[in-house]
Amino acid sequence: MRLDTSQHLRTDISLRMRMAPRMIQSMEILQLPALALQERIDQELIENPLLVDLRDSRVTSESGDGEAQPGVDGMSADLDSQPFDGYEEWAESYAETHRPSRASLSEQSDRKLEAMQNMASRPRSFHDQLVDQLSYFDIDPTKRALAEYMIYNLDENGYLTMDLAEVARDFGGSATAVDAEEALQLLQRLDPPGVGARNLQECLILQLTPDVPHHEILRILLTNHIDDLQHNRLPQIEKKTGIPLGMLKEALESLRRLDPRPGGHEDIDRSSYVVPDLLVEPNESGAYDVRLMDEHNPQLSISRRYQRLLKSQTADPEAREYIKKKLLAARWLIESVEQRRATLLKVARAIVDYQTQFLDKGPEFLEPLKMQQIADQVGVHVTTVSRAVDDKWIQTPRGIFPLKRFFGGGTKTADGEEMAWDTIKQKLLEIVAKENKSNPMSDEEIVNELEKLGIPVARRTVSKYRKALKIPSSRQRKVF
Repeated sequence: MRLDTSQHLRTDISLRMRMAPRMIQSMEILQLPALALQERIDQELIENPLLVDLRDSRVTSESGDGEAQPGVDGMSADLDSQPFDGYEEWAESYAETHRPSRASLSEQSDRKLEAMQNMASRPRSFHDQLVDQLSYFDIDPTKRALAEYMIYNLDENGYLTMDLAEVARDFGGSATAVDAEEALQLLQRLDPPGVGARNLQECLILQLTPDVPHHEILRILLTNHIDDLQHNRLPQIEKKTGIPLGMLKEALESLRRLDPRPGGHEDIDRSSYVVPDLLVEPNESGAYDVRLMDEHNPQLSISRRYQRLLKSQTADPEAREYIKKKLLAARWLIESVEQRRATLLKVARAIVDYQTQFLDKGPEFLEPLKMQQIADQVGVHVTTVSRAVDDKWIQTPRGIFPLKRFFGGGTKTADGEEMAWDTIKQKLLEIVAKENKSNPMSDEEIVNELEKLGIPVARRTVSKYRKALKIPSSRQRKVF
């Protein structure tokens, strides 16, 4: 009995170890929005010869009888010996490594054209967006003005190339270098991460948030081992820090995913566009149908040519081992994409069913909804719901919304009914729109108006939502 239990535990642990990478990939794929998923698939099609796109005319050759070319000439090379790209050259190579494949350029262009209708007519500039973010901070007027001054002096990459003493001198008044330093710290808290850096090193360090894999190791490397990093002296770094070489390489992979030009994308695409992942349409019965907008995604399959090569007894053992690994990776990707599709549809349908009143009547009828409620209904963990809705957009008869828009808490009205915070925000907008502009309402007066509607809220809540809605204070709204 004890032996059976021990064998069962070993089998269970072994299964978990085999499943872990697969689960991790599945979660990563689920979290990707539409365009990012397409880019990921395109990249996998390039890197994995066993993956094929059934829409590609070249796939017809897969059924041919010609000699297969597994393309594993260099597979005996030690992949771990490949050096890290030069630190100074990395910023230039970033654009190349993130460029979409040629095979997907035409389809991506089509998707962008379809998304043109969702573009803002006059998008605000990168610098204006940064200035807007300053309104969320309660700071000294001088430091705010200094921060704005530095924002409009950022270069095309989002870097501050001026010396802080020079900033204080050119700004004038009583501003000091200390004031400029504090204003810079404020600027560097804005989005996108890394903005306001004075060099590449500082830019990357500013992006090392806790959610970045190996952020602690990267902070050590960027702070104390720049010279070794520039010259790719990983063994010396391993010796000095005691960090295993394999872990250093994993950290450097995370480093490559950071953005060396947080302001440099403004010239490439000044207008943000949205590609919906899902479409909601009313059906004949008055209910709503939900479908994925994934017509442009490749139709993945596994190359039969390589499958035949794998079964061949005359194939080179090293080549067969390579094919086995790529076959496993291809299967995992295909299954992860299919699982993403199924999960996203189930979650979206549950949300739509819950928020039918919103779709029928408008934003005022948004219901309070927690992710846990959808998780319970769909039968998944709440973190799965969180990943499913993250950065996903849904096209509805009332417009295009992020899926997260349908979640939020609320409060009870005087009648004991639940009311979503978004509905309260809508009521706040209506109250301000109807006020006497020569004598606009204070936050306390808005609280009183909401109470008349049976909505009890605190003054600080009104102040918070007013600022979030970018409604100026009563003094600023006054018209003389």
